Amino acid sequence: MIRRYAFGCPLQTGAVSLDLPKEQDGVPFLEVSRAEKAVTLSMALAKDDLIMGLGENVGPINRRGRRYQSWNSDEFNHTEDRQSLYASHNLLLVLCAAPFALYLDDPGRVTWDLGFTDADTMRIESENGDFDLYIITPEDDAFSAIDLCRQFRRLTGRSYIPPRWALGYIQSRWGYASEEDVKTVARCHREKHIPLDGICLDIDYMDAFRDFTVNKAAIPDLKGLCDRVKADGLHLIPIIDAGVKADENDPVYAEGLKNGYFCRKEDGSVFLAAVWPGLSAFPDFLREEVRTWFGEQYFAMLESGVDGFWNDMNEPALFYSPEGLEDAYGALAAMKGELKAHDASFKLIGAVNGIKNSMDDYRRFFHSMNGKTVRHDRVHNLYGAMMTKAAAEGMRRFAPDRRMLLFTRSSFIGTHRESGVWMGDNFSWWSHLALHLRMLPSLNMAGFIYCGADIGGFGADTEEELLLRWLQLGAFTPLMRNHSALHTREQEIYRFSNWRQMRDAVRVRYALLPFLYSEMMRAILQDGMLFRPLCFDYPLDPHAPTVEDQLMLGESCMIAPVLAPHAKGRYVYLPEDMLMVLFASDTQYTLSHLEKGHHWIDMPDGTFPLFIRRGKAAFLCRAEERSHLVNTDEMTVLGWDHDGEITWYEDDGITADVSLEKGLRHRTFPREA
Repeated sequence: MIRRYAFGCPLQTGAVSLDLPKEQDGVPFLEVSRAEKAVTLSMALAKDDLIMGLGENVGPINRRGRRYQSWNSDEFNHTEDRQSLYASHNLLLVLCAAPFALYLDDPGRVTWDLGFTDADTMRIESENGDFDLYIITPEDDAFSAIDLCRQFRRLTGRSYIPPRWALGYIQSRWGYASEEDVKTVARCHREKHIPLDGICLDIDYMDAFRDFTVNKAAIPDLKGLCDRVKADGLHLIPIIDAGVKADENDPVYAEGLKNGYFCRKEDGSVFLAAVWPGLSAFPDFLREEVRTWFGEQYFAMLESGVDGFWNDMNEPALFYSPEGLEDAYGALAAMKGELKAHDASFKLIGAVNGIKNSMDDYRRFFHSMNGKTVRHDRVHNLYGAMMTKAAAEGMRRFAPDRRMLLFTRSSFIGTHRESGVWMGDNFSWWSHLALHLRMLPSLNMAGFIYCGADIGGFGADTEEELLLRWLQLGAFTPLMRNHSALHTREQEIYRFSNWRQMRDAVRVRYALLPFLYSEMMRAILQDGMLFRPLCFDYPLDPHAPTVEDQLMLGESCMIAPVLAPHAKGRYVYLPEDMLMVLFASDTQYTLSHLEKGHHWIDMPDGTFPLFIRRGKAAFLCRAEERSHLVNTDEMTVLGWDHDGEITWYEDDGITADVSLEKGLRHRTFPREA
């Protein structure tokens, strides 16, 4: 059951799909208090209550004892002290004696004190005090945390469906600057028979980092390049940033300026701030006509043969504004000759570093929402979502019957209907490999099914072992992209001495691709989750809530990757008897029947497991080097005590009109011992 409670004058974010009446009674479970504009919701917590959700964030799956903020932030270091990353997913599941979920539909800053200040108290504070609160309770006495998530999806809409090829392996790097770079990546993968489906282009392909442009000296003919890449079974995926270079010779800026499409300052002038192309203007994506205009800017590249995009810098990230720069100069000038205290260097550094993503800047510009002027900080968390909505709507207008790839860095609830997400600028750290695993169920709870992290890590220099273990986790995630930053170690698989083991991990992915696609589509079409904490499936198991390094996958499986360096195995907890498939490659694997309980599993470098529940099954197909070549004509069924009847989902992978009824397939196999 879902109930809506309105506070103040809620802004319409578009996150919710159902139109529910406002409840007149008091909010169940929560105590409400007010201080000026802010509204605080609080409740007492029992010792063993679990708190899950908040989508993309650092920390454990069980958020209990932590403090977070909903404030979309360009955070390069995803360290444990971060309270926010690039997205705001204001969904909490409180698994207590009377379990419930809550969603705070508030595009401004929200603070989540989940037993941080007082271990036995949860406090949620809305800075704006204007929001809709949705309380979701079990529909019947047979409680399931999955049911709460399913009700939330019905409230907010069906998750985005990518084309099937988007589950193929994607290679990316900040640094691919020319047609020759693209050809080299494609050729080196092909020469070593490493499966590949997509190549991402970062900002290097642009002309002076300007949106919707191509550096003609490096890529003289984008359409010709797309044609050649497609002939090789590959897809190009360029990046698009939020800021439009403030240059009247730029046709996008000139048209946006003429039509008044950019965010403005209080005096009516266009707000400018620096990002990659220099001083830039920011489209007012909260207006429908601006979204329509911006979405049409994607058309030229789509006409050239591009099949997908990734949206970036859309929190929006700001390097500095002219006003912020002047403030910093003034502060530095005032410090000259006055800094004698021990903290002098900190003041200097703070004056300079404070110009990036400054709160003063976020208060300097305004949007128009439904005819009303709204200061940006009140709706900050919507900006990236509305940019991505603009892109998605434009792509649908361009090809209404065809799915195309779209994923974004910044998001809000509702973005899950329009695109996938990647988890942002992580690092080549073992801790970020573990963070990748923990983020998956939290994002799934919020409706983001097509998701993944930069495999191998974006920042810093990856290690051979780390990249191998990350590929073994990525073999199961819908978005499987290897991405790294300029000036870091090049981390394409073919550059490493253990490239064969890395290739074999990708080949396992391709052998499992029809199965993983089926599980993803069933999760989407049934408003379910692809990845879940163990306690969702085993609520009565006392050990399940404590397991944070294993996940349930689809209806049949569990994953437990190696997450530590130099490990030749790991402990695994089985909440029931399972069949372990230990992969060395797509054709080399061992099967072991394991009983419920704790096990040490030997996993040498090139091996990784998939666990299949008793009575369930997964299946392998023949691995190919491109996803469109993988088919289900020949299957190897992996299961234990299953009834021989295999049901999976399959479609053409590209048509937009899909349904479970159209896509379900059945096949009967001999029973296995």
